[in-house]
Amino acid sequence: MAKEGNVLLGILAIILGILVIIFPLISVFTVSLIAGIGILFLGIWLLIQSFGVWASNKGVSISYLILGILAIIVGIGLFGNVLAFSFLVSLALYIAGFFLLISGFLSLFSKEGTAGKGSGVLGIILGILYMILAAYAWNPIYLAFLIGIWLIIDGIALFFVNPMEVAEAQN
Repeated sequence: MAKEGNVLLGILAIILGILVIIFPLISVFTVSLIAGIGILFLGIWLLIQSFGVWASNKGVSISYLILGILAIIVGIGLFGNVLAFSFLVSLALYIAGFFLLISGFLSLFSKEGTAGKGSGVLGIILGILYMILAAYAWNPIYLAFLIGIWLIIDGIALFFVNPMEVAEAQN
């Protein structure tokens, strides 16, 4: 069974998931604000890095400068823009779904045995599922429902996960 901290995080995730579903546009707007601010700060940090590296490596400095300017533009563009945020989330899901689908087909036809074929079929199914979710993520209301459902499922899972067992299983 999970520890007390996980139970508290699980309850908070469930409450947040319900709030996101109840107030979908406000929730997506808030997430787009947070994402915009985060990317804006990343851009500022990259700009500062470009000036700090100038003396030692001009190529890296110019790369930091270009990435910083792009990040600032994207951060300002995302700042409170629900449609831009929905577009980027949907695009990311399409790309992930495409890669899952292709890797699933490659695994299905290249691996031997039941486990190899099973992982290929699972990759294909997940790729199709990602693409279906991407089609719904274009709409900010559906995106909020997807985020809310994910938070609720994650909150419920936190009731049953012991972080010590996960750490031991990874070692």
